[in-house]
Amino acid sequence: MSAVRVAAPAAQVGDPVVNIAIFGAFVLVTLVIVFRASRNNRSAADYYAAGRSFTGPQNGTAIAGDYLSAASFLGICGAIAIYGYDGFLYSIGFLVAWLVALLLVAELLRNTGRFTMADVLSFRLRQRPVRMAAALSTLAVVFFYLLAQMAGAGGLVALLLGIEGTAGQAVVIAVVGALMIMYVLVGGMKGTTWVQIIKAVLLIAGAGVMTVWVLARHGFDLSALLQAAIDTAGEGGESLVEPGRQYGLSGLTQLNFLSLALALVLGTAGLPHVLMRFYTVPSAQEARRSVVWAIWLIGVFYLFTLVLGYGAGALVGPEVILGSPGGVNSAAPLLAYELGGVLLLGVISAVAFATILAVVAGLTITAAASFAHDIYASVIKRGEVAPDGEVRVARITVVAIGALAIVGGIFANGQNVAFLVALAFAVAASANLPTILYSLFWRRFNTAGALWSMYGGLVSCVVLIVFSPVVSGKVDPTTGESLSMIRDTSVDFSWFPLENPGIVSIPLAFLLGIVGTLLSKETGDPARFAEMEVRSLTGAGAEKATAH
Repeated sequence: MSAVRVAAPAAQVGDPVVNIAIFGAFVLVTLVIVFRASRNNRSAADYYAAGRSFTGPQNGTAIAGDYLSAASFLGICGAIAIYGYDGFLYSIGFLVAWLVALLLVAELLRNTGRFTMADVLSFRLRQRPVRMAAALSTLAVVFFYLLAQMAGAGGLVALLLGIEGTAGQAVVIAVVGALMIMYVLVGGMKGTTWVQIIKAVLLIAGAGVMTVWVLARHGFDLSALLQAAIDTAGEGGESLVEPGRQYGLSGLTQLNFLSLALALVLGTAGLPHVLMRFYTVPSAQEARRSVVWAIWLIGVFYLFTLVLGYGAGALVGPEVILGSPGGVNSAAPLLAYELGGVLLLGVISAVAFATILAVVAGLTITAAASFAHDIYASVIKRGEVAPDGEVRVARITVVAIGALAIVGGIFANGQNVAFLVALAFAVAASANLPTILYSLFWRRFNTAGALWSMYGGLVSCVVLIVFSPVVSGKVDPTTGESLSMIRDTSVDFSWFPLENPGIVSIPLAFLLGIVGTLLSKETGDPARFAEMEVRSLTGAGAEKATAH
């Protein structure tokens, strides 16, 4: 195994010329597709919801493309390679979360809304305050999700081009941000959806090829693969197939794991960029079909990550992975290099890069729609705005969000992207999910309850993240290096011990929704609730929503 460990140099992997050529070809092809798709963007419905023109299977594939982010491919493979069993818990959490989205949210939301989550929440509540709260929570979720994608881009391209300095990686992140802005400015939701579909097919196919290849190297025997990973890890390698390598047996680490699991399982049903996908289909039946397709594709992919993670641990080794410029996020590209040399590395890395670009584009259009449709058109202009004016504001918002994402991504560079996405899930589950469920199912629910729940969940979640070891104060006990976003070990303002705040902020948001509703003298509108119930269950009248 020692020969395998030195097969991939730490500073430079593959041929930068080949890598850039494959990257360039992919970007060129997708830009052509985006330009062609953008020709039909004539209205707000076209720009935000692709004119509701996609079928269930197409939308399901696009949802899988949206959901299988850099965290799924780079972060989870790295987490499994380094932590084994505990790393695979990310895959389980992300997949199980879809059952919550399917059973409670997907079809009902699609039937009730037009373009954004706030359309649903403001259906029977006071428009302006609820739209403002929903838009702010959407922007917060998108920001944390963008951090993860940008960090993944920095690490991936740093590995491929041998860029070790933080300044060089910052330039890479800026280039990714600029490309993403171009995709969304030109293509809108239709162009973004086609990029997602292409990327999902490439990603699942690429992961499938690598999975079969890894299993073939071990005689198609999963036990032999696990044993090889244990042997390569050296002393203590047995813990790769046991719980507790990352989330140990102490009370605090187990609480940390419980908090992470809660955020992962409940977060998907509150992710605005995933919820927005349900508006791109023409009927409730197609919305259901799209979720079924998405679950199958996502489920198969997460089974692949188990083999790829342990394969990277066995064939590359934890030391080489952690010593590479991309760190833990380099496991999948390094495994590709080990299996198929320069060419496979270039293809898999281009797919990973496409994954980042496509997800970032989807996130950005969600944030732009939320700001332009909910804050600008509905709150500032009170609904009196031309559709082309709204789309113009959305495009300006895209540029602003892209700039923010670039700056945030530079700070987050080096963090495990699966972990960063878990923070976005915590914000989504805290700020969005309680209000969505109460709006759909609780007749007594009112505007005060919605505002208490959304702002309470959002503020508590973000404050706990800021004062957690994620931002400052986490130090590697062996090397003494900072593992937090702030790299200076002398800066430590963390007082909240958990790395994911979900276990505190999610129940708090549900509780605040109840308290705010019961304390308010405002009574709900029974007729409006009845109308919303009929529409959400039957879809009657949902298509008219796009007529505006």
